[in-house]
Amino acid sequence: MTAVLERPVAHDSAETFVPSHGRARRELAAASVGGVVEGYDWMIYAVMAPYFAIQMFPGDDPVAKLLAAYVGFAVGFIARPLGSILIGRWADKHGRRSALVLSMVTIAAANLVIALTPTSAAIGFAAALVLVLSRIVMGISFGGELPSASAYITETAPAKRRFLYSGIASLGGVIGPILAFITLAILLGTMGASGVENGGWRIAFVVAAVAGLVALWIRSGVDESHVFKQTEAQPRPPAWPLLRSNLRLITAVFVGCAGGTIAFYLGTVYLPVYADAHGVIERAAAEKMMPAALLVMMVAMVVSGWLADRFGGFAIFRLGYILLAIGTGPLLLLLAAGKISFLLTAVIYLACFSLALAQANVIFSQLFPTAIRVIGYGIPYTISAAIFGGTTPLVAQSFAAAGHTSWLMWYAAGAAIVSMLATLLVRPADIKVKS
Repeated sequence: MTAVLERPVAHDSAETFVPSHGRARRELAAASVGGVVEGYDWMIYAVMAPYFAIQMFPGDDPVAKLLAAYVGFAVGFIARPLGSILIGRWADKHGRRSALVLSMVTIAAANLVIALTPTSAAIGFAAALVLVLSRIVMGISFGGELPSASAYITETAPAKRRFLYSGIASLGGVIGPILAFITLAILLGTMGASGVENGGWRIAFVVAAVAGLVALWIRSGVDESHVFKQTEAQPRPPAWPLLRSNLRLITAVFVGCAGGTIAFYLGTVYLPVYADAHGVIERAAAEKMMPAALLVMMVAMVVSGWLADRFGGFAIFRLGYILLAIGTGPLLLLLAAGKISFLLTAVIYLACFSLALAQANVIFSQLFPTAIRVIGYGIPYTISAAIFGGTTPLVAQSFAAAGHTSWLMWYAAGAAIVSMLATLLVRPADIKVKS
């Protein structure tokens, strides 16, 4: 049975095709641009929620309206695993490129719908319903976007630059949020808070729709993955038996991603709250420093990709988790005691995290046969991100409210250790795309 299931995998290792530099760069751009759009869309909703909640949600209580807007944000996370199944299965059956095009069409349409939806004063509860449904559609699209892009990079990048390309493609997840904050700053600077509340927020979603169309244009000009083309004419084995036969690797992805998603939201979302709670720096001032820390993180991601191509993806990935495991506690303690600045803490923490982040997309995608490469990585990753990453701020705040702030460092460091150990479930023979 195993031999039959693994037969479609054999051609994955036959990477005799060497793309030209020009073609490889176009394919890298096509895979990377989706991360920028995703990062922008996900953050623009969060930062614009206090401005559009008043107009789009019914009722008289501003706090209740904002909470309802954040429910829409959370629903997007819940929808992601569904997207990894629906779009992921499409990518595994019909091609990575078509899935990447489909996700951008859907994302652009959903943003445009939000931008054009009348207010609750005009259409009542329907305004909130349309907005939340649009977020669900985005969540489904994003759930298929990242694993499809990861598979595309894994299958198209030059073998000796595969992890470097992975690191560069992952930059989109950092660039997008930075652009979202820039958009908000421009709108506030030109229209003022009242102008943004009275409809200026719609401009941000129009920008998101246009960005999706630009990404669509870029992706429409590239070819399908050569690895997928080699299997296109072959019969597709049933997905679920093949997934069951790879349950060990699916478990490795689920657990291996948990520590990273916790570290991401701790380092980018909760760290300013933590510093403020300990009287080190006001939250607003700390958040203004985050773009600088994120820029350093971007450089570290490219460097870590370069290192991984020379010393092995799993080696650098595990090193990142080891540094998080031994460094999270001391960094948070030094920050709380005022012994180290907030900016330096954020830079060090995110630089350590980047060692794991830059490699994750390729090291996990390459574990699965072509026939289930997208859903094999996508399903466990999106579920892990929803369970662990999406709840990190809530868990951290719960520890603080209970008077146990020190539990946060143990939680994050422990997750890093467990995620690093999960990679030991992977054997050298499990890597389907050889360098």
